[in-house]
Amino acid sequence: MGRFLARTFVLFLSETRSVRKMSIDIGGMRIKYKDKDETFLEKHLVSKEPFGQFKAWFEEACTKKEILEPNAMCLATVSPQGFPSARFVLLKGYGKEGFKFFTNYGSRKAREMDLNPNVAATFYWEVLNRSIRIEGQVDKLSEEESVTYFHSRPVPSQIAACASHQSTPIESRDVLQERESVLEAQYLVPEKEVPKPSYWGGYIIRPQAVEFWQGQRDRLHDRIKFRKLNVGEQPDGKLLHEGEDGWVYERLSP
Repeated sequence: MGRFLARTFVLFLSETRSVRKMSIDIGGMRIKYKDKDETFLEKHLVSKEPFGQFKAWFEEACTKKEILEPNAMCLATVSPQGFPSARFVLLKGYGKEGFKFFTNYGSRKAREMDLNPNVAATFYWEVLNRSIRIEGQVDKLSEEESVTYFHSRPVPSQIAACASHQSTPIESRDVLQERESVLEAQYLVPEKEVPKPSYWGGYIIRPQAVEFWQGQRDRLHDRIKFRKLNVGEQPDGKLLHEGEDGWVYERLSP
């Protein structure tokens, strides 16, 4: 019995050492960011409000072939119990009114936004070492705008939106494929329009704060944040700068 336990212990140590050798040193993972002469300074802002600055960075991201979906953003919502949840959605429009996306109104994110309209969204473009963080509140887009966008999508995507009751449990993928087959037989014919489901549509994030982050090689990352003024605040031109259209901006420590 003693010899058996000894052999077992030796085998355990051997396997443990093997696992350690195969493990990735996450703590040592580093990538090179910008050089010190590639800082993001206040003088580099193309706009003194966040939407113009977003446009400049977003359009540059769109020119990089390595970035497959520059409009992918991580959307965070909060459950009634106070638990945050996050997932990626696609930005489908932006301007001074806010940032637009579309989804199923019965999904988890939609249910959470119905109860708590406060959300956050984050873009990250690794190739550019840039990220944009958005905080604000959501409103539903008009039915007319949702219908217009729905019918601009490829027909298979329209059918998929009809087939999916997003976030609800299903027995297997076969259930989805069966629903899809029925809808394809009905709508994959010339001049037959797929009706937009009543449970599908758009939202707009109306931001209260937008932060622009640029990574730096020395880890002294650049962070410039636009936000709305708090009650009683006044820009001093040193820590807090007056922007445009009711926005102010400030530099944050990395």
